[in-house]
Amino acid sequence: MLEVVTLYCERDDRVLFSDLSFEVNAGEWVQITGGNGAGKTTLLRLLTGLSRPDDGEVLWQGTPVSRQRDVFHQQLLWIGHQPGIKARLTALENLRFFHHDSSLQACFSALAQAGLAGFEDIPVNQLSAGQQRRVALSRLWLSRAPLWILDEPFTAIDVTGVEHLTAQMSAHTEQGGMVILTTHQPLHVGDDKLRRVALTGGAA
Repeated sequence: MLEVVTLYCERDDRVLFSDLSFEVNAGEWVQITGGNGAGKTTLLRLLTGLSRPDDGEVLWQGTPVSRQRDVFHQQLLWIGHQPGIKARLTALENLRFFHHDSSLQACFSALAQAGLAGFEDIPVNQLSAGQQRRVALSRLWLSRAPLWILDEPFTAIDVTGVEHLTAQMSAHTEQGGMVILTTHQPLHVGDDKLRRVALTGGAA
């Protein structure tokens, strides 16, 4: 459903990757790997359509993302390094902002699943970094988007939280969804379910 075709990307006169091609189909996990500065976050932003490659194309269902940005973004859940939440709103208000069509009960349940039971009505700017991350990640329990692109989702999350998040991602892929992510932590999913795309600084 998502196809990367001969991507080329250069930043600060340095080639991050070239001739990079791969596909992501329904039910698949794809982990983007590589050392610091290899271009992992840059690649994720290219996949979301937030940035443009120097050459090559990203296709969604056979059509370039650049030609269907609004339609594509409706089918995408993107959570980057920054949680993308509003500091003055509570955890619950943030979640309802993104998922206003979800019931109040569903939002409370999503926050509880993310480990925020009892913190629903606390302004985000009073929460720890890990809790703020959980506010953003609670969207995984409400999102109907088939494609999830997540940049280091486990940062500042404890072991139990990582297990819950991994289980939710597994449930998503088992229902035909797709997960593309970067993480430095080991993923406890079967090798038959996980594919890795390695960035090596100019080659893939």
